[in-house]
Amino acid sequence: MINAIVRVPTPQNEPVLSHAPGSPERAELQATLQRMASEQLEIPIVIGGKHVRSNKTDTVRMPHKHSHVLATLHEADGSHVEQAIQAALAAKEEWSRMPFMERAAIFLRAAELLATKYRPILNAATMLGQSKTAHQAEIDATCEAVDFLRYNVHFAQQLISEQPVSPAQTWNMMDYRPLDGFVFAVAPFNFTSIALNLCMAPALMGNVVLFKPSNTAALSNWYNLELLREAGLPDGVINMLPGDGPTVGNPVMASPHLGGIHFTGSTATFQSMWRTVGENIARYKQYPRLVGETGGKDFIFVHPSAADDLEAVAVAIVRGGYEYQGQKCSAASRIYVPESLWPKLKVRLQELISELRMGDVTDFRNFMGAVIDEKSFKRTSSYIELARQGGEASIVAGGEVDRSEGFFVKPTLVQLTNPRHRIMQEEIFAPVVGLYVYPDAKLEETLRECDSSATYALTGAVFARDRKAIGMMMDKLRHAAGNFYINDKPTGAVVGQQPFGGSRASGTNDKAGSMLNLVRWTSPRTIKENFVPPTRVPYPFMGQ
Repeated sequence: MINAIVRVPTPQNEPVLSHAPGSPERAELQATLQRMASEQLEIPIVIGGKHVRSNKTDTVRMPHKHSHVLATLHEADGSHVEQAIQAALAAKEEWSRMPFMERAAIFLRAAELLATKYRPILNAATMLGQSKTAHQAEIDATCEAVDFLRYNVHFAQQLISEQPVSPAQTWNMMDYRPLDGFVFAVAPFNFTSIALNLCMAPALMGNVVLFKPSNTAALSNWYNLELLREAGLPDGVINMLPGDGPTVGNPVMASPHLGGIHFTGSTATFQSMWRTVGENIARYKQYPRLVGETGGKDFIFVHPSAADDLEAVAVAIVRGGYEYQGQKCSAASRIYVPESLWPKLKVRLQELISELRMGDVTDFRNFMGAVIDEKSFKRTSSYIELARQGGEASIVAGGEVDRSEGFFVKPTLVQLTNPRHRIMQEEIFAPVVGLYVYPDAKLEETLRECDSSATYALTGAVFARDRKAIGMMMDKLRHAAGNFYINDKPTGAVVGQQPFGGSRASGTNDKAGSMLNLVRWTSPRTIKENFVPPTRVPYPFMGQ
């Protein structure tokens, strides 16, 4: 015990290492990749710190070399869910009463372990299991994850420091309690850091967690759990339940102890979960908090005044649309270009896209890897086939697919004459970008089209030099994106700099990487202490 009001260390964003030829981090990562590729792990269910095997297993494979098995994954069923609920609730009493400083220290230690010892491990696991390049793994599995750990602690201290006014003779306090029951964290395949944050944000605030990782990202999620264990996280605080979505999710959401859901994934899945919670609402011991970041149909809108910035526009489209194979919820997937700029921009885009290398991510010369699995490959192929049918669509670049060794889809740009074509409206989550050329004279009409044509509102970007035009586009597109970028690509939000989230069909916009998200995992209790309580019943106005 210490007699002090402590302040957590001031957070700083983790520097991105270049992994340039000859650098020590490159050599260390390549050695880790070679070692990890030669292993085949057995990833268990984790309940109360115990490793549990099941009768049903899945295989974790390299997307860019789908014959290569990285791990055997044990899948949970309803009985494992019940065991995990009991283990979480058993751990909750002590964890929720642990002083904030001690909980914070665990996650700050995890941040430093990740920035050092675990850096090549998490980067390599993300590269091999999720087909990210070294750079994409570095900015996700290490830098963003470290930032979540550091900044969430910082924001949590800011939150619990928010206290009410206390007039004379009283002391008012706000006790930021955890939610009743447990939190169900459901993670996507595409970001290792998001999987970590979905668990640690509620846990930091004193909650216990049932964590369902994506099977395709199980390798990196396993190492995330090992990281937290080494940092000192007590058994039972986070319990990992890999497996089929409904098999795990339905018994979790049937439990009366469900206190909240922290979700990142598809809009359809989140809507289904919300519907199930609504149907079960009478059985819960509390109203569950639902926090979700879902799909996106993210835009880049080019203004005619960007004529002298076409190189920046082209780079933003290529990086924003094709980095990590377009498998980011923030990826640019619909582009609006004025007629006056299209001829020159078209040629430059074709040149840049033709130069992109795609292949095994352990070859550091490649810009892209493979899409995550066969289901994604088939779905993406169907959109490319739709574009090939002509009519309102024409393929400007790319359009080839190959699944012989890995699930490879070449970066594809499709020009549409109809701004409401399916490729301009539906989330594809792959390296397929739709582009609509609008008449310069119909700028405002096209801005209205951009705002209304997609059901999502996650990220978006505008390019312009005319400052008045920038202000006008910001106003017209105010509700079209939760993260809005000016003269930049719509991807790459940094924790502590651009809190992330969107509304409409893109989620609840609770801004991961900010205090707004953390407050959702608390159930505040207001406390009043009266130093001089009254000793007479009558009030002064009652006098003669």
